[in-house]
Amino acid sequence: MRTLYLDAFSGISGDMFIGALLDLGVDFEQLQQELAKLGVNGYTLSQKREAKSSIYGTNFDVILPHEKDHGFVEDHHHHHHHGRHLQEILDLIAQSDLSEKVKANASAVFNEIAAAEAVVHHLPLSEVHFHEVGALDSIVDIVGCCIALEMLQVDTVKCSALADGSGFIQVAHGQMPVPVPAVMQMRVGTAIPIKARPEVHTELITPTGMGLVKVLVDDFGPLPETATPLQIGYGFGKRDTGGFNALRAILFEKKN
Repeated sequence: MRTLYLDAFSGISGDMFIGALLDLGVDFEQLQQELAKLGVNGYTLSQKREAKSSIYGTNFDVILPHEKDHGFVEDHHHHHHHGRHLQEILDLIAQSDLSEKVKANASAVFNEIAAAEAVVHHLPLSEVHFHEVGALDSIVDIVGCCIALEMLQVDTVKCSALADGSGFIQVAHGQMPVPVPAVMQMRVGTAIPIKARPEVHTELITPTGMGLVKVLVDDFGPLPETATPLQIGYGFGKRDTGGFNALRAILFEKKN
């Protein structure tokens, strides 16, 4: 029985999650081969092992031809033409040669994010539009996380309370409060614990990160007490938080 515990003391995003899983030993080349089954191009992946605050971890990035939009979907208005609607993304996943478990989990994450965005932007679900850059970034992050968990043979995922920053962030359409509206919307009807870090004046939980947590995490609480830690990995975030911005992932094994 393998348990992955996410210590989200600095929030969570898709690239932090994949970075932590790579740091735990997921094979980068194999991950790229699996992602290639989607038949999507226009991006390259990078992983770099480096030190922050003298702690070594992995910095994972999806490199796109345009500027990356901080790892989350932000532009969904149906009058834009360069991008993908939810159904297009779900079809892309369904028609791939990925495992059924990866397909189911990745599709569920996209459905959660799109449903939240539909409420926030007052749009029918069918009109929720993932901006061209944000969609590609999110596809790689979300599907990549699901693939990496399967590669690590993780049976269950547990998580600490999620930390988020405070104040406002500036986006293409103006200011958004932290937690950003889509993250707050995904919290509706759940007991996902979020604690504010008032000293951090930016977002720490992206919609992609929240969608992954909502679908993949089975339980929230303190570190497991009766399991044996096998490895610890750190995935670094991109935002300057004024402190150590990483997601710590701990792989436990419990003997049956």
